[in-house]
Amino acid sequence: MKDFSTQRIADFMMDLQSTKAERYEIALKIRDIYFNHGPDIIEDIKYDGLVFLKGKQLIGGLFFYQSHASIEFSEGANLSDPDSTLEGKGKLRRHIKITSCGDIQTRNVSSYVKEALGQYRAKSEPVNNSV
Repeated sequence: MKDFSTQRIADFMMDLQSTKAERYEIALKIRDIYFNHGPDIIEDIKYDGLVFLKGKQLIGGLFFYQSHASIEFSEGANLSDPDSTLEGKGKLRRHIKITSCGDIQTRNVSSYVKEALGQYRAKSEPVNNSV
């Protein structure tokens, strides 16, 4: 488990831990997935949730609602989704609803995070036009 990068994140996580233990566990697992697939990921608090950035590009975030957590992908419409796990109808953003820690594995969140980070790498690689 990666240490909390700022006091704001530590405070956010402590608040989760003290109010809803399962939300805290979900947040820890999602953070681990992001950092395992992208050790240079930057995390921050925005929009009342955890967000994950690569450079200055927002890759996704984790937000909590009354009855579920939502793992958001900024360009989720471009992710492969063979099991129709992703929800949302917007131009780009898609999300996965999580109601328990077990959903993280059964909904294969790790593969979506890995692909989302791969999309960023593909977009940010320099184009070599030399022949």
